Amino acid sequence: MSITTKRVFNFSAGPSCLPEEVLKECADEMLNYKGSGQSVMEMSHRSAVYKAIIDHAEEQVRKLMNVPSNYKVLFLQGGGSTQFAMVAQNLGIHSHKAAYIKTGVWAKKAAAEAKKLGIQVDEIASSEDKNFSYIPRVEKIEGDYDYAYICFNNTIMGTHYEYIPDTGNIPLVADISSCILSEELDVSKFGLLFAGAQKNLAGAGVTLVIIREDLITDEALPGTPTMLLYKTHADNGSMYNTPPCYNIYVLAKVLDWIEKIGGVKEIHRRNVEKADYLYNYLDSSDYYHATAEKGSRSLMNVPFLTKETDAERAKEINAKFVKEAAEEGLVNLAGHRLVGGMRASIYNAMTLEGVKALVAFMDKFAKENS
Repeated sequence: MSITTKRVFNFSAGPSCLPEEVLKECADEMLNYKGSGQSVMEMSHRSAVYKAIIDHAEEQVRKLMNVPSNYKVLFLQGGGSTQFAMVAQNLGIHSHKAAYIKTGVWAKKAAAEAKKLGIQVDEIASSEDKNFSYIPRVEKIEGDYDYAYICFNNTIMGTHYEYIPDTGNIPLVADISSCILSEELDVSKFGLLFAGAQKNLAGAGVTLVIIREDLITDEALPGTPTMLLYKTHADNGSMYNTPPCYNIYVLAKVLDWIEKIGGVKEIHRRNVEKADYLYNYLDSSDYYHATAEKGSRSLMNVPFLTKETDAERAKEINAKFVKEAAEEGLVNLAGHRLVGGMRASIYNAMTLEGVKALVAFMDKFAKENS
């Protein structure tokens, strides 16, 4: 690992960069949180001081996302991958059938987990025919499904839903891990939303779940463990067991930061500005191109390739790009193996300055290597 004395621009797909202001606040409070004489990292989750922290985190989620009063906000563990099973175990309890739209790795993994639990998974649409480079248009979902499932933003492929499917009375479940709070979203159109924190909310270790109350019942698939019941956590205020206390504290700080700079509307404006700057460069370049199709492009994750046609040459150039970018303080730009090339994840905390620095490097690299 190279040693640097300054902060880099971190384009990691996750864990990702956090707002510097938040990191500094956390550092200032590390040894003594608000005169308690202890770190949040070591205080009892049953204490009054911590209760105020988790209550504030929920309050900020509700405020910034306009969460209706008939939804529960839960702070869970196990990441998004555990939600693949929990959704099926808690919601797939009547017809044991669910509709899945396959738009990439995470939707595929979620469907596979549901199948393991005995759910009949109907793949009602897929973009696998073009290596998941677009979002299929499914205006309406009908049938005797217990739920319908989508991955709203696809981190690996760099695609994003520009619409919300109409599911009628079928609860719509969405994985919003890599786009939560990047744009305004109508929570009432979903039965359940979940997000791993490590993209836009906090460090890895806490998963936010927003679930409509009528979907929280005593019923579940036979053999479902107590810890995998939404009711367990809803009935206990996310404190059935020790929650990921510190990451919930960081999450609350990040939400305070979002509110301070103007809320989700301002974050979305900034994200559009950053993404437009990068996509406009890619679309005008003779050396690079974005892999996601227009109309399905993510504001958060931007995979791109050089226009090298020889596989070995492309591999060498990609490695050179990532290495030289890192030397200039632009780190974690290697693309996922399923797409290749490079990927810039430009989450909420990434600055326009960082994106401009990346484009300047890309332009320089292209002139030197094309």
